[in-house]
Amino acid sequence: MQEAEAILQKYWKHNKFRSLQKEIIDSVLSGQDTFALMPTGGGKSVCFQIPAMMKEGICLVISPLVALMKDQVANLQQRNIKAIALTGGIRSEEMIDLLDNCQFGNYKFLYLSPERLQSDWILERIKNLPIHLITIDEAHCVSQWGHDFRPAYLKISELKKHFPTVPFLALTATATPRVKEDIIAELGLHKPQIFEKSFARENIAYMIFEVEDKLFRIEQILKKNPQPSIIYVRNRKSCLDISSQLNSLGFKATYYHGGLSSKEKDKNMESWMNEDVQVIVATNAFGMGIDKANVKTVIHIQLPENMENYYQEAGRAGRNGERAFAVLLTSPSDIIQAQSQFITILPDKKFLNLMYIKLCNYFQIAYGEGINEQFTFNLHHFCSKYEFPTLKTYHAMQFLDRQGIISLSQEFSEKITMQFLISSKEVIRYMSLNPNDEEIILAILRTYPGIYEMQTAFNLQLIAKKSTHKETEIQAVLHKLKEKKIIEYHSKNNDATLIFNEVREDDRTINRVSKHLENQNQLKKEQLQSVIQYISEKKVCKNKLILNYFGEKTTVDCGVCSFCITKKIKKKEVSVLSKEIIALLQAEDLNSRDIQNKTKNSPDEVIFVLQDLLENNTILVKPNNKYTLRS
Repeated sequence: MQEAEAILQKYWKHNKFRSLQKEIIDSVLSGQDTFALMPTGGGKSVCFQIPAMMKEGICLVISPLVALMKDQVANLQQRNIKAIALTGGIRSEEMIDLLDNCQFGNYKFLYLSPERLQSDWILERIKNLPIHLITIDEAHCVSQWGHDFRPAYLKISELKKHFPTVPFLALTATATPRVKEDIIAELGLHKPQIFEKSFARENIAYMIFEVEDKLFRIEQILKKNPQPSIIYVRNRKSCLDISSQLNSLGFKATYYHGGLSSKEKDKNMESWMNEDVQVIVATNAFGMGIDKANVKTVIHIQLPENMENYYQEAGRAGRNGERAFAVLLTSPSDIIQAQSQFITILPDKKFLNLMYIKLCNYFQIAYGEGINEQFTFNLHHFCSKYEFPTLKTYHAMQFLDRQGIISLSQEFSEKITMQFLISSKEVIRYMSLNPNDEEIILAILRTYPGIYEMQTAFNLQLIAKKSTHKETEIQAVLHKLKEKKIIEYHSKNNDATLIFNEVREDDRTINRVSKHLENQNQLKKEQLQSVIQYISEKKVCKNKLILNYFGEKTTVDCGVCSFCITKKIKKKEVSVLSKEIIALLQAEDLNSRDIQNKTKNSPDEVIFVLQDLLENNTILVKPNNKYTLRS
């Protein structure tokens, strides 16, 4: 392994391998099919990049994540290692040139999505390349029980026929025992060497806090831990709102979501990586390829979709091995909101069928035609025309994309942004002088209260609905305000490119994939239920719950999670604090923050005792979130 360590030192500037990396590399170099389960932060990419550098020829890397492919290719190129990615949007002529480069240009890595293997001519070209290792990243996508199933992964096993002596390396960060068995079977791995790194992260304290005021608790956490932090939220509006509120509280914060331009993403990311700001507020678009070692706290303020995503996002804390915190803040309405966000919007077979037929009609595709036809596509216009709910339609289209029936070139994102450049008094003065514009401007100000402070993503349809004006009228007002330098306004076309990969066959097309849809919907329901169980279970160590979900058994409590901390509070202290709280509530109703300030106890201790009093029916919570004694 001296050569492997020399390559690690030369190109990656590390002196030694992390746990299991050396063993996986040895297995691959010996020609063995290999399965590696390495939770987030384990350094999976090195496991195929090092052996690829040690052997003649090309390592084929199959990955579903375009952003991650681009990131890894860029990192390899920075190290003067020749790598190519066949991502979407590349024309056929350019792809031929890239494959020629692979064949004759001494390239070491070829990255592509599994869908690319479904093109016969690409497969023919790949069969003639000097491939010595086939790496399947995000291998859980091969399993219908994985949280990101992609049917195109099922075709990968066919590469075994063309490369019978080339080892397969299947890599994943999150796989339950059922998913692991599926991966090995579906990829056709032959007597694979299996390496599984424990999901235990001893330095991370998993904390669940039931709170009335999430922003106040975030403020407390960030003051106590002033190191780099990530706050995960569910949507783009929350990114802007929370980062704006934190900045107004004196914290330095930025934000990251899929609707930002590449330039804005890079700028905001860099300011956080360089620690010009303490906090980055992000949707789950943030994270791929992020490896900042000293993240102290990862805070989720809404429920995640599944435990796999939560574990990966929480695992971005404490990669330097020091004590770190994964905090999930909950309130009673969170479960209802999560079910609305993740379950209610799931398309069923009937909706999928209707949406597909309307989609074909929208582009005037006749039955039995349409293969390889390409169109620009505006999701909002399509949904408006057929009165479809936007989110459900988007999820239905995502499903068709994953099944390979259609291809979408980009995520749909709001591309209109604006900001007021004059003070609120001046805006009021303008409205008094221009009463015809007043309803539209008031609708904007009521919908986007932070629009004076920053460039704000702007939903034209929403303002049209709220102001009862046509979109064209709103656009006319915006252009007028821009000309008068009252606002800064940017508008970009938010059309996506849509390609039909199959001929139109209506029911036959949907019937073929409907079983996958049913399985996927059932899986999503089960996964959300696992999240609800994780936050609701108050008598088991949180680390134990996570390990158990991923098939690891342990009899030892972690000692640092929110459950273990409450166990450490002495019964005598609980009794004293209970009496103190009851005495305070005899005088007046109070919220938890008031109780904390009056008793001078920590938030954890106060919340623990309040929960105990609630369970014993000593107190109750009023609609205004204040605690009162039961009469």
